[in-house]
Amino acid sequence: MADEVVLLDFWPSPFGMRIRIALAEKGIKYEYKEEDLRNKSPLLLQMNPVHKKIPVLIHNGKSPLLPSDPYQRAQARFWADFVDKKIYEIGRKLWTTKGEEQEAAKKDFIDAIKLLEEQLGDKTYFGGDKIGFVDLALVPFYTWFKAYETFGNFTTESECPKFIAWVKRCMQKESVSKSLPEQDKVYDFIVEIRKRIGIE
Repeated sequence: MADEVVLLDFWPSPFGMRIRIALAEKGIKYEYKEEDLRNKSPLLLQMNPVHKKIPVLIHNGKSPLLPSDPYQRAQARFWADFVDKKIYEIGRKLWTTKGEEQEAAKKDFIDAIKLLEEQLGDKTYFGGDKIGFVDLALVPFYTWFKAYETFGNFTTESECPKFIAWVKRCMQKESVSKSLPEQDKVYDFIVEIRKRIGIE
């Protein structure tokens, strides 16, 4: 079928959550295929032969979420890249390290969130009045916050209440709330990983 959309994904992936939210925002129906990352499917290897990573969206059409203005589009790409490089990496350090390294990660994490709060300003969403590219890039990481905060021993809301207010606005949107797993489920997943790699 020409309009068939298939998403190859792994449920706790914040990158896959972005795609799920975007598809929900656009009202696009799709087939979800869960991947076992230790035993990748032939379809995943065929569709992403170089990186062999998820998510992979298989579709022949386009569905823009970036602003049409070139400057705003560049800004959205910059901040989405910031999320990928900073929030992902720092967040990982919060649950994989201890002691001074973890304390440094905690400070870096709060600083990064405060910087994002500044970018949000008085807007409802990073995209303005409606959810946009940066919102989609960032909000999936909220599902990992219970793990970040538990293992890092801090609360984001006490440090960055404006950011958490933005999260709550996002979570009121069905496209977001129905696309994200519960924080407890992600936390349990991270606990298992910590045991497997010998942190626990």
